[in-house]
Amino acid sequence: MNSTAQTARGVRCRNLTKEYGRGESRVPALRGVDVDVAPGELTLLVGPSGCGKTTLISIIAGTLDPTAGEVSVLGADLNRLSKRERTAFRAKNVGFVFQQFNLLPALTAAENVAVPLVINGYARAAAVARAAEVLRSVGLGDRCESLPSQLSGGQQQRVAIARALVHRPRLLVADEPTSAVDARAGQAVMELIREVALQPDRVAIVVTHDPRVYSFADRIITLEDGRVSDTKHVDHEIKNPQLVPA
Repeated sequence: MNSTAQTARGVRCRNLTKEYGRGESRVPALRGVDVDVAPGELTLLVGPSGCGKTTLISIIAGTLDPTAGEVSVLGADLNRLSKRERTAFRAKNVGFVFQQFNLLPALTAAENVAVPLVINGYARAAAVARAAEVLRSVGLGDRCESLPSQLSGGQQQRVAIARALVHRPRLLVADEPTSAVDARAGQAVMELIREVALQPDRVAIVVTHDPRVYSFADRIITLEDGRVSDTKHVDHEIKNPQLVPA
């Protein structure tokens, strides 16, 4: 598949800007960002705190409007979608993995995972049954009836990943998915995300400050002060993955 076709099926941002506030209190978060993310590979967004990473993925996911610029996701021009159309697009096509899990404490693991399906109109019983299947796929088949408080941090993060995947989204977005878990659990989390990312019909973007997960990436995009400062590929063919220029 050529690069143009890949971009059409993935993510394309051009001259993307985002400003918060007005007048003298105006704060620029993104300053003319150009980004391409292809399907079938795992892309990491890295850089110092406050550089615009979370703002960028929020715009790509359709939860935040840019101040200016163009953003195309899975062939859809988000700028041209109404608020209702964008909400429907996000519910169908986007899966989120949050830094702090965001699990509902009164719901079981299966019920938490089923939430996106219920939002998309599934009957509760069918949604919970599908959720149990996905929990089995992430190694938590025996914890379907457990409440979040009965799960370890790593287990909660896997529930969060299962919730993000249960409706088979074409775009997976993860914001610091390893920050609240230990090294071993973080390794397992990234293995799950990479397995999803390598599917040719999926796009996966992970924001991270954790250099231990860099070797999972196919592409690493560095942001600094609201701009893309570097883009590199990771060569997985060599024994110790190293960064090579894109």
